[in-house]
Amino acid sequence: MNPDDPLFTILACPLDKGPLSLLPEEEALYNPRLRLSYPIVDGIPQLLPSSGRKVDADDHERLLTRLKASAR
Repeated sequence: MNPDDPLFTILACPLDKGPLSLLPEEEALYNPRLRLSYPIVDGIPQLLPSSGRKVDADDHERLLTRLKASAR
């Protein structure tokens, strides 16, 4: 998945309906509000609520740092 893909702009977390952040290195979409990571398998986001993986505090901080760095 590419951040310039028009589909990316309409994707939302299935639980809180908020925006997701793309983590290309992790092949995942991330919801920092709920600390959930959704996998991207063969270019297809897996956005079922049961697909979300809870991210622990250390990984959450690491992912936030990565997202801030990529936003620059």
